[in-house]
Amino acid sequence: MGRTLLDKIWDAHTVRTEEGGRCVLYIDRQYIHEVTSPVAFAGLERRGLRVARPAQITATVDHNIPTVDQHLPIAEPESRRQVETLAANCARYGIEYFGMGDPHQGIVHIIGPEQGFTQPGMTIVCGDSHTSTHGALGAVAFGVGTSEVEMVLASQCILQTKPRTMRITIDGTLRPGVEAKDLILYVISRIGAAGGTGHFIEFAGEAIRSLSMEGRMTVCNMSIECGARGGMVAPDETTFAYLRGRARVPQGAAFDAAVARWRELYSDADAVFDKEYRFDAADIAPMITYGTNPGAGMAVDAAIPEDADRKALDYMGFTAGERLLGKPVDYVFVGSCTNGRIEDLRRFAHLVEGRHRAEGVTVWIVPGSKAVEAAARAEGLDRILAAAGFELRQPGCSACLAMNADKVPAGKYCLSTSNRNFEGRQGPGARTMLCGAAVAAAAAVCGHVADPREVFGM
Repeated sequence: MGRTLLDKIWDAHTVRTEEGGRCVLYIDRQYIHEVTSPVAFAGLERRGLRVARPAQITATVDHNIPTVDQHLPIAEPESRRQVETLAANCARYGIEYFGMGDPHQGIVHIIGPEQGFTQPGMTIVCGDSHTSTHGALGAVAFGVGTSEVEMVLASQCILQTKPRTMRITIDGTLRPGVEAKDLILYVISRIGAAGGTGHFIEFAGEAIRSLSMEGRMTVCNMSIECGARGGMVAPDETTFAYLRGRARVPQGAAFDAAVARWRELYSDADAVFDKEYRFDAADIAPMITYGTNPGAGMAVDAAIPEDADRKALDYMGFTAGERLLGKPVDYVFVGSCTNGRIEDLRRFAHLVEGRHRAEGVTVWIVPGSKAVEAAARAEGLDRILAAAGFELRQPGCSACLAMNADKVPAGKYCLSTSNRNFEGRQGPGARTMLCGAAVAAAAAVCGHVADPREVFGM
């Protein structure tokens, strides 16, 4: 029987299989940040252990940092302490660290691929659920808990049960105005917020292959929002072109040799998956969520389903059967490890060019890394945004989660390009509607939920 892409990478990294079936899995790269690492480092110190392979650990700050005035000390004491603790731990154990002001700093799941740390065939972990992002390059990447962060720091291995396999195939071509974020929100709405539980998802099909690397990262980033352990896409010419010339990948002839190995990373034609889904790209429209989990999604011009969760609708202030078009919006957030890359900022900026921010709407546009910020300024996106009444902020996780100054006030509505719309995710009592950059842009210039196909003539 043929093997899946997950089988090939997982089996190649299995040191041994323990009684009961759990695997000792070797990890090629661990990413760490200021939130989940302090306790892990404290555990090392308590046990008198060292970091086994510091060259295979990459650290940055992202969750707790402000997105304005980053040249000043962090005002919030606990956030400042966590950032300082990470810097001290990295210095102590010889780990490469990208702190505020470093030109390579950014959200951990954005800087890994953009610098070339993330490569096909790798096993990757981070104490952050959206580590699944890195699977877009053909890696097995998943989030881990604090005790597992410590385990990898100490041994470069982790004890894991091998997930079941799922393939989601998207046939056909996406329609105008539809982006990668719409694709994954559609998939989650169809299979449910728990539909992928216990599985690793391989995304396949013409619509997936047509996505840019950044679009594939958006899709894999949200694979865990349907309960999956992670998501991945088989590497292809798009992957290789994206990686060529990046700082941390092999160069010259060594890169060509690496590509030859990476070409073998695919699911065999006769591979059998534990579960399969197939969807038609033509059925996907610009999407928006109406509830309090990412599975509560629908086309932006659709009506809320009659069987929608009543508790969630009560929290959101919506009723079954109503449409969201025309609903006033208080905040718009463009950023996060889901949609904080340069393509997302380009899309938003080019859509709002020549228009103006709607009165009364607060808009946070946050690049996912210093490199994204620099590219946006070099391309003049900051000037386009400023002319339309918007400000390009500094990189960080920002309003994706209420761990920094960018919080949405209670009762206010936010259209967000991030990945989670749980109660209080963006601030206590905040009401979040997830969407892509185009739906966010339409709301930013209209002041209410609007269909970008109508607003921008897509």
